[in-house]
Amino acid sequence: MRLDKWLKISRLIKRRRVANEACDAGKVTANGRAVKASYEVKPGDVLSLTFGERTTTVKVLSVQEIVGKAGAEEMYEEMR
Repeated sequence: MRLDKWLKISRLIKRRRVANEACDAGKVTANGRAVKASYEVKPGDVLSLTFGERTTTVKVLSVQEIVGKAGAEEMYEEMR
């Protein structure tokens, strides 16, 4: 699944367009490398999202096309 779509479905970013813009601006990395919105997300990937001075790092646990609001948080594990 594309990174921008995964970010929206997991509800880490509210809109796919915003996710796409964040990727284009270099604010999203996968496994330590800056990636484009078309990057194929796989379970086990470590994603870092930077917004302002806040950075959120998560480990991808699952890649699903359809997820409810309650199941969105089960798609990733927040890392400290």
